[in-house]
Amino acid sequence: MKKGVEYRGIVKEIKFPNKGIVDCGEDGEAIVKNVIPGQKVRFMVNKKRAGRCMGRLLEVEEKSELEDALWVCPHFGECGGCSYQSMSYENQLELKKNQVKEIIDEVVSSNYQFEGIIGSPNQWEYRNKMEYTFGDEFKDGPLALGMHKKGSFHDIVTVDGCRITNKDYNLILTTVLHFFQKRNMPFYHKVRHDGYLRHLLVRRTSKTQELLVGLVTTSDATYEAKAEIDKLVEELKNLELSATLKGVVHIINDDIADVIKCNEMRILLGEDFIYEELFDLKFKISVFSFFQTNSLGAEVLYSKAREYVGDTKDKLVFDLYSGTGTIAQMMADVAKKVVGVEIVEDAVEAAKVNAKLNGLDNCEFIAGDVLKVIDDIEDKPDLIILDPPRDGINPKALTKIINYNVDKLVYISCKPTSLARDLVVLQESGYKVEKVCAVDMFPNTVHVETVCLLYKENI
Repeated sequence: MKKGVEYRGIVKEIKFPNKGIVDCGEDGEAIVKNVIPGQKVRFMVNKKRAGRCMGRLLEVEEKSELEDALWVCPHFGECGGCSYQSMSYENQLELKKNQVKEIIDEVVSSNYQFEGIIGSPNQWEYRNKMEYTFGDEFKDGPLALGMHKKGSFHDIVTVDGCRITNKDYNLILTTVLHFFQKRNMPFYHKVRHDGYLRHLLVRRTSKTQELLVGLVTTSDATYEAKAEIDKLVEELKNLELSATLKGVVHIINDDIADVIKCNEMRILLGEDFIYEELFDLKFKISVFSFFQTNSLGAEVLYSKAREYVGDTKDKLVFDLYSGTGTIAQMMADVAKKVVGVEIVEDAVEAAKVNAKLNGLDNCEFIAGDVLKVIDDIEDKPDLIILDPPRDGINPKALTKIINYNVDKLVYISCKPTSLARDLVVLQESGYKVEKVCAVDMFPNTVHVETVCLLYKENI
């Protein structure tokens, strides 16, 4: 295959998360993203690396037999958010289940119980947080607000018909977009570093039915007018929403990088936080708080983790990479003590607030890198729960975790390939994989969570 040349082929399989292996007959094979097994595709080779050709999808010429969904989002194929919407949910789950099992089977050296996959309670309207970007649908086009177009750094798709969010999101998005379109407000240009509008953040809880809206702009005095922003707040207040609007905040971000940061925050309405409930626990969530994006799915995920953890009576539990302490607090009422370690300081502060909110006095949350912090913890755990970021556990930190020599580990992973890498080390260190279960927290997307139970052999 030659770089810059178009080819056609059949997608024969998908390697997690979305790398399609396309068979082009005599021309060989190529890796093409955003495809589904069985599709006939046209693509252009744009990279050659380590003897493998990588292509950019140009067109799906024939659908796969797996694509049997009765109806998909109007933005599907253009928005970069969902890749599997054209498949029924049953086919999505089957594909993800097989991907996880294949990855784990390649590294697990002994018999283990694969428990399949547990689906999300809701396939649609499950997200409790969205981060929308202001921009234009094409260069010098009209103002848009939504998600990045698939494969594009600049173009924005106005996702006012998104199906993985509640209709409240679409109503708020449309209201904010029309408000600024009427006033000809410019978006922040990432190349020129000028403009005003940057992002719109919306959080909506599932259990408590509360809404929090955050408008992110620059501090450019040319466009900033408090009276105008106050008018927007009034429009939001008058919307017929299914949830209660608890707060609207204005976030100032003058950072050059295209990331959502807060240089200053102004509360325009109500509070800068909302509450959500998981199981019988209550959690205070701010605009920037880390919280599982699928609240009902999180209960499924954590129920499986708690099942794997088993009896914790009179035991000291370490929750490493603890985030806002959701798992730690879930374990606290049936454990002697839970120690959570998290590198993001804001998340640790939120965990402390939530533990107090839930009346838990046997949780300790420590801010810092797991690699460094565990050297200074005097407590010795009876069991360890691991929930690291997508890239998995730092190898040096993993060695220190292994040295605790606990008889049981529960590893929660949002990227099964990272889990597989760490399982190799854990098995070499005397741990045996007992059970694995996939949990779909992100329907219609390529992502999947995995929970793994390991026991120490020959203790």
